[in-house]
Amino acid sequence: MPSFDAVIESDLVELRNAVDQATKEIATRFDFKGSCAAVELAAATPKQRELTLWGDSDFQLEQVQAVLLSRLAKRGVDVRFLDLGAKPQKMGGDRLKLVVPVKNGIDAETAKKMQAALKASKLKVQAAFQGDALRVSGAKRDDLQAAIALLRKEMTEWPLGFNNFRD
Repeated sequence: MPSFDAVIESDLVELRNAVDQATKEIATRFDFKGSCAAVELAAATPKQRELTLWGDSDFQLEQVQAVLLSRLAKRGVDVRFLDLGAKPQKMGGDRLKLVVPVKNGIDAETAKKMQAALKASKLKVQAAFQGDALRVSGAKRDDLQAAIALLRKEMTEWPLGFNNFRD
């Protein structure tokens, strides 16, 4: 039975390259000289990653974020992978720290919304939540391609990827 997996996975290599380029730009920019401005990529667990942005003030932290976002865009990394809603934390002295989690994997609530969208479309496919992915299977390849188009159209707030397409 043909199937595919709908996933939310960022490209770690491109993410790391974008962070490295942003770090180089921050090191060479005149307005960041003598400050603690920096960007770091850390892996809390093998599946969970987070970016840490450092700055001396709110304005400088916003500038670091702007540099990072421009580098992500140039590397082709979707900005929707980042959860930018967090508030900066005050560290010792004038330093500010902003922890930005990188989305990875589909949670149960998102999977339910995706399943509901597929059921409402009346396509002849079945969707099952498996770990961090949503497995969609159907009798015809055309139905699966229609399901991919539907998910891309309906679920615009998540950077969905589709892999393991099998006939």
